[in-house]
Order: sequence, then C-alpha cells, then structure tokens
Amino acid sequence: IQEEEMLEAMQYAHEEIKRHCQAQIELTKLVGKEVKREYNHEKSDPALFDKMRAEVYDKLYAAVGKLIANKSERSALIKEIKEEFVASLGEEHEYEASLIGPYFSKIHKEAARNLTLNEKKRLDGRKLDEVRPIWSVVDYLPSAHGSAVFTRGETQSLTTCTLGTKMDEMMVDGATISGYNKFYLHYNFPGFSTGEVKPNRGPGRREVGHGNLAMRALKKVLPPADQNPYTIRIVSDILESNGSSSMATVCAGSLALMDAGIPIKSAVTGIAMGMISDAKTGKYSILSDILGDEDHLGDMDFKVTGTSKGITACQMDLKVEGLDYSVLKEALLQAKDGRLHILNEITKTLAEPKPELKPHTPRSFVMFIPKELIGAVIGPGGKVIQEIQKDTGATIVIEEIDNQGKINIFSANQDKLNAALSRIKAIVAQPEIGETYTGKVKNIQPFGAFVEFMPGKDGLLHISEIKHERVETMDGVLEPGEEIQVKLIDVDKKTGKFKLSRKALLPKPEKPASNS
Repeated sequence: IQEEEMLEAMQYAHEEIKRHCQAQIELTKLVGKEVKREYNHEKSDPALFDKMRAEVYDKLYAAVGKLIANKSERSALIKEIKEEFVASLGEEHEYEASLIGPYFSKIHKEAARNLTLNEKKRLDGRKLDEVRPIWSVVDYLPSAHGSAVFTRGETQSLTTCTLGTKMDEMMVDGATISGYNKFYLHYNFPGFSTGEVKPNRGPGRREVGHGNLAMRALKKVLPPADQNPYTIRIVSDILESNGSSSMATVCAGSLALMDAGIPIKSAVTGIAMGMISDAKTGKYSILSDILGDEDHLGDMDFKVTGTSKGITACQMDLKVEGLDYSVLKEALLQAKDGRLHILNEITKTLAEPKPELKPHTPRSFVMFIPKELIGAVIGPGGKVIQEIQKDTGATIVIEEIDNQGKINIFSANQDKLNAALSRIKAIVAQPEIGETYTGKVKNIQPFGAFVEFMPGKDGLLHISEIKHERVETMDGVLEPGEEIQVKLIDVDKKTGKFKLSRKALLPKPEKPASNS
C-alpha cells in the first residue's frame, strides 16, 4: 500500500471510530457516569522542583547540546549532573528524597525536547531526517541455511533463516483460530544488548509484540505456497540495542531470507519515526531513526516497514492526545525516504535472492498422484513410506489436496532425493499397453506364470505367450524368482487384469523353405 492510500484509509477508519466513541459517550450518560475520578494522591514538593530546575536545567541543556553520539558517554554526563545536585543538598535536607529522581527525569526531558524544538538538533548530533550509519553482511553463520547481521548505529541484529518440512509447521491453537503456520519469527532480546545483567527467560510482552511486527512485515513478500514447499523459521538475536531493534530484525530477516535462496518478491526494510511537539507553541519536529532516548523523551514511536513499491506493515505509539493528518503525512513521507535509504544500503550487501540453495539446505521435490494411489505409497501401517525413508534418508510428506495426492520429498543430498523419487514413481507408475518391463516370476501354474512386472502389479504370462513354439507343460520352463523381459499386451476392461507376453519380444522363427 502506498503512503497516500494509507492516509486515506486511516481517515476513513477515523470517521468510523468517532461513531463508536459517540456510542460510548452516550452510554456513560445513560448509566450516569459522567464525572471522572480524580487522581490526586501522588506526593509533590514544589519547592524541590523549583530548586532543581533553577540549578540543573541549564546544565542539562548544555549537556544534551554537546551532541554526544555514544549512549554510554551521554548517560554518564547526565548522571554526573544528578549526582552533583544530590551532593549539594547534603545528607540532611528538608526535601522529599524520593522525588529527586522523577523530577530530574522531568527536567532532563524538558531540556532535551527544547533543544530539538528550538535548535533542530538531536541528542547524537544528527539532522532530523538523518539515518545512522549502516553495516550489514550475509552468510555470517556457515552452517545456517541463511544468516545475516544488520547494524544501524548502536543497534545490531544477528538473524538466521531455517528451512524445514511440513512437519516443522507451527501449530496454532488459539481462542478463536486454529491451524498451522508455515512462516514464523522469533525475536530474542537478551539483557546484555542494553548493558543489563539479568537471566534469559521466556519472551515477554515486548518481545512478542516486536516479533509479531517483524513477522507481518516480511510475510507480505514471501512466495505463494505453490512456489515455496518449505516451512520457514526466522530467529533474530539482538546483540546491541539503542533504537528500534524490531526494524533491525526486519532488515536482517530480509537479508537472511535472500541468503537462504527464498525467492521473496523484494527486500524489506523498516524505520522508526519519532516526534517532539509543543501543543502551546505548535512547534514540532519529526525524527527519523530514533534513539532509545528519543523514544523515551518524545511523543511518538511510529514504525513503518516496506519495499520500494509500498508499505507492508506499520505500528504507532502516541503520547499526545492527537495527531494532525498533515503531520502524519509528513511523517509517512519522511519514513519513505528513510526506508529507501536503508534499502539502498542493504542491497549493496545482497540485492536479490541467491539463485541456489546452500549445499546443506534440504532440497525439495513436489509431485502429484491420483488420490487412489496414496494408500499404495504409504503402505499398510505406513510400512512402504517408512521403508523408503529409511533406505534413502529422505523425508517424505504426503497429503490430500484438491482430491489428489501431493507428495513433498526433502533431502540435503540430491542423490538420496532422486532415489526416493524413483521408488515412489515406480509405485505410482501406470502400466501402459505395449511397454516392455523387467518382471520377476512370482508363481507358476499349469496354464502359465504370474509375473510381477511393476511394484505391486502382477500379470499373467499365459503358456501360449512364452515362446513362439508350442509349450506343452510349464515344467522346467521358468523358475520362481527368475527375472524375464515381458510386454504388456492387454488389460481386461472388466477385471483390470494384466496380460503379458514374452514371445512378443522374441524374434519369430524363420519358415522352412518349401521344396518345389
């Protein structure tokens, strides 16, 4: 979807939302709940706030105005200002100590926001629409089916792509939906990525949300099911984070998919947009590729992902009461410029999907068979298919789709895949009248022999079809287990029984010359 189309859709949706809101307002009137509860039990110390603002605001404004790019150095400078103020109060003072931290954060936020609004400067010295330096590489992990590292400023994602079979699909068992997913993305955010020391446990709300956004962004460019036999799993491990690691996951995931050889429609990139505004003056600044601090200090976190042709996913968090459509349009267009810049940078690393799968990636072959032959391939109790998998080492998946059998064969070794394919083809092959087969004698009767000329298919070689010469008895003519060449000469239309001939493959004896 294009930026203009998205804006029109949001305007239309907003008009519908207004109707829903009006219904709720009318409902509150009907139940008599028009007066809002007051929230006034917080502690406050106006004297402390005034003292702090007078003493630290200018220092903080000067500190953020130094435009220090390194997050740790910037944080250390701010921390030093706070410690100096606390020390100046002495051990005993009349102020509420628990309010020092919140008040300091409030003043710091005010100083940083004013710097951007008044001087159009950002904390790390960038222009408002400038994206941090980008570095990326593919095939970083040699044993993975696809891998990539994407770094933007102080944010880095190591992402892998693994290709599996239908048996690797994710089972979905939700409250309202159930089924299977052939594409899923896992997002890991360990504590060390932000310099913290904490145990790595299961994903929280943040990890689930970020991973879901990245998955929606990449899912739009995957090839259709009939062109992609694989179950795809993307895993993003965030190694460093200072500003939108979910957008780094989108970029790294796009590279990993192309590195794995998945024919995606186009590379996908993402960018996080921010905004700092002042409702009183009407001033605002839209920021491209926001830092973690700008996310915390700002009024908006607007993530947009897409290709060169349009948007694939978006997500917005707002801390202000509303956003004018003209500002939203400006943010969307500025995000587009940022996305295309990032896209240009990653295409320098890999511009399109690799034409070949990696040697250790499982190859796939898809074939369709008549519905009635599915049982023959599976065998009683799965005996036949299990034997093929055991002998060849290939993985075989059979399912019924559109009233026919679909067979997927997977193997990292092409020879093993071909071996499994040959075994299956032999089972499902249909006998053709006039074709020659190598058969094995299974049973001898006085009137002829039954010969297995295809796996699971026996035909009668009548005594009259063994030789051109007349054969009086079957004794000593053929032996059980003997391999012979036979020709399929007919199929009984009523019974479906096969009629074979050996003499049809033998040269006719010459007629004796007549005496004149």
